[in-house]
Amino acid sequence: MWITEVVPPLRMAAIIGSTREGRVCDVIGRWFVERVRERKDIQTEVVDLAEFAFPARYPHEATSPMRRFTAEIGRADAFVVVTPEYNRSFPASLKQAIDYAYDEWQAKPVGFVSYGCRSEGIYAIEQLRTIFTELHAVTMRDSVGFNLLGGGVDDSGRPCGTDEQIQASKAMLDQLVWWGLALRAARAARPYVA
Repeated sequence: MWITEVVPPLRMAAIIGSTREGRVCDVIGRWFVERVRERKDIQTEVVDLAEFAFPARYPHEATSPMRRFTAEIGRADAFVVVTPEYNRSFPASLKQAIDYAYDEWQAKPVGFVSYGCRSEGIYAIEQLRTIFTELHAVTMRDSVGFNLLGGGVDDSGRPCGTDEQIQASKAMLDQLVWWGLALRAARAARPYVA
């Protein structure tokens, strides 16, 4: 007889990475979070960068919004970054926020939901993979992408949610949960060495 252990859900932060007015990042993020909330093994919090009043320049001491952001990152076991692709990269607001934390990212998995015109945001993801590797995070192989010009979203910017995107979401979340639980157990057993 197998004894099954009750495992608390993975605490995931869904980071909305664009702060532009008129953005669709929040709409795509909400579509993705709806997929996540169908699962019992993930507890998700939305971390929308537009809700943080970050300073224009990096200060000598962390501001209250910076501390609040890093606390959100520190509490999470895993992350999904929702990002647009701007000029074959990701938004400066996202890079600024990522740089406010360091230890909080370590030994945790990161998945990506991206969008762009034609490329589905793949160039933004590839650059983010490099940054998160430097931060000692583990990036998921699979991602979810939307082509804003190819019928990926409707007139209001809401994702059409094709079977392919729904399956990609499931695959990425399955990977995220596996890595998240494994890394959470590893961090509890011994401190991560950077």
